[in-house]
Amino acid sequence: MITTDKTPIIVDKKFSREIAKSLLDIDAVLLRPNDPFTWSSGWNSPIYCDNRLTLRYPEVRKKIASAFISIIRDELETPDVITGTATAGIPHAAWVAGSMNLPMAYVRAKAKAYGLGNQIEGGVDKGQTTVIIEDLISTGGSAISVVDALNFIGANIAAVLAIFSYGFDKANQRFSKHNIPVYTLTDYATLIDVALEEGKVKESDIDLLNRWRANPEKWPN
Repeated sequence: MITTDKTPIIVDKKFSREIAKSLLDIDAVLLRPNDPFTWSSGWNSPIYCDNRLTLRYPEVRKKIASAFISIIRDELETPDVITGTATAGIPHAAWVAGSMNLPMAYVRAKAKAYGLGNQIEGGVDKGQTTVIIEDLISTGGSAISVVDALNFIGANIAAVLAIFSYGFDKANQRFSKHNIPVYTLTDYATLIDVALEEGKVKESDIDLLNRWRANPEKWPN
């Protein structure tokens, strides 16, 4: 079933909690409500997500690949190509493509300034259908840049799949504008609930975490 609802879709709520716990256990997600991080965007944040750490843990990355494959098989039609976002989406796309015996491509943030000047590596042809694999969706900018590059060559994008999404309105609006369904294995609300259950945050931190999620650009002011 394909939907164009702008809100990221979580197909398996039980697995969503399981993978959220795994991300917390391997410190792919760190929570510091009272000692915030600074993102590259300049935002202050009580959470930092680095899903590249999943590469160090075979059992976790196998779970992720298996979940992506299940979404593709159960919710979508088998695409012609699996496309990864550079750089963190590339390994996950490779494992999915390998398991499904499908071609794989990846899209650079911008075209190379040397050689053939490629932005899309591996190749997606005009008219081919592809699924984009992303590790993390925050504002949605990196995934949308991949969408734009694929649209430019006339590829058909079935969906964007991600490990984790903050669920920001800015990202939801971007994907809605492009009419692209987004599937995510887990999200911010699930992760915070699991973190509370696991003692990673306190009940007294929840209001602060919710206020950040509601207005991350201006938090904590």
